Amino acid sequence: MGQQQLLLIVLGVIIVGVAIAVGVTQFQSSAIDSNRQQLISDLVNFAAKAQRFYRTPAQLGGGSQNFDNFYLSPIDTGNANGSYSLTTTQPTGSSYVSGNTTPVSSSSGTIYIVGCGKETGDDQSNPVKAYVAVTPNNITTTILN
Repeated sequence: MGQQQLLLIVLGVIIVGVAIAVGVTQFQSSAIDSNRQQLISDLVNFAAKAQRFYRTPAQLGGGSQNFDNFYLSPIDTGNANGSYSLTTTQPTGSSYVSGNTTPVSSSSGTIYIVGCGKETGDDQSNPVKAYVAVTPNNITTTILN
């Protein structure tokens, strides 16, 4: 009877260990997905702000059918979800991009807003990263990591 009880205890410890490992993995995966979704939500909000700037007349502080001089305010360049940057060239790669307030300095019909999250992304070495391509009538989201 002693060996049977010992075997049941060992089996119980193994089952509890596996359950803990699965729980930790699920929690980590959930944290990454949550950070990615929060990052995309922020990017879409900034894209809507860019489109509003595009449509607002210059007399009212807008771009008057142009993205030229649109910028992210210092408050918009970083929050608990990640950091955000603005560019006129399509982003690539999964390396970190810090937030900046540099205004758009061209009359490009498309601008890109890049976001880097706080959690480590799918490549297990760089943070979660996504961007939105903003045109006057469209917002397209792309996940990089």
